[in-house]
Amino acid sequence: MRSGRGIAAVVAGIVVLCGCGGVDVSEGLVTEAASSASPSYDGPLKAPTPDWVEEDSPLEGGGAALLTLECSGDPLQAGAAHDLGSTVSQETPEAALQKHLDDNQFWKIAPQRGYRVEKREDERVLFSYDIDGRTRVGMITAEGLEGKDGWTVETFALCDPSEYAERERADLDMKVWSDAQGRAVDTRKVHSAMGPEHCDWQSAEFLTLGEGRDAPSYYRDPEGALAGIDRLHFPYDGDTRLPSDAVDTGWRQDGRELWLAADKKSAYVRVDGGTVERWSGSSERILCM
Repeated sequence: MRSGRGIAAVVAGIVVLCGCGGVDVSEGLVTEAASSASPSYDGPLKAPTPDWVEEDSPLEGGGAALLTLECSGDPLQAGAAHDLGSTVSQETPEAALQKHLDDNQFWKIAPQRGYRVEKREDERVLFSYDIDGRTRVGMITAEGLEGKDGWTVETFALCDPSEYAERERADLDMKVWSDAQGRAVDTRKVHSAMGPEHCDWQSAEFLTLGEGRDAPSYYRDPEGALAGIDRLHFPYDGDTRLPSDAVDTGWRQDGRELWLAADKKSAYVRVDGGTVERWSGSSERILCM
């Protein structure tokens, strides 16, 4: 990891058109570094993935983008845009960044604004998203990849969304929870998200504690979208009492408190200190295929 990043100030977005399909570059997508910026990244913009990345890791293929990160914890995700099918070239590096975000969304876990040009070479540009002077997301665009005219994102790398600014966290599909002191909690410990639309589960909220397919999960299902799934321990209850033996996790999200039943088969969410909801756990994690 490396040191030094600057704070950013927003500049107006522009509209970019390209013969291979233009995109509108959102206002605030790219920013200018403040005059007090620390020294910029001086490493390569093209490099193999670091040898500390294990095979089949979510960081595999991140290349030089991983070298740009200054996460407080471990990086969350990285890769090569080509592996995601993001190969439609654009007229400018900024348009390529916008196209990449629009096409992939990373399950919308990447910031949608606030990047700055940190380093520029003849055929590559590094866009970084910085918090407290440290890079939390690195996106490297390149010109002329695979013999194509124009710019595409070549590699990308992201810290955990808990390290983003609160404004960017609020716009993510993944809901970031906080501890009792209001500090954002790493999403690999706890996160929630609305269910996928292609399974018609968008009215249900999926809460996951930990990582992997065996991580405990709980489900808020006010419209019964998951009612036919027999792996659920209980039906959803939108107005119940908090059991005396329920354990407060200390985790909070938008006025909600997360408690767990003593047997871990259900979670209880108290809303704004009042109404208590019961979210059912499941015998196996519910996934949309």
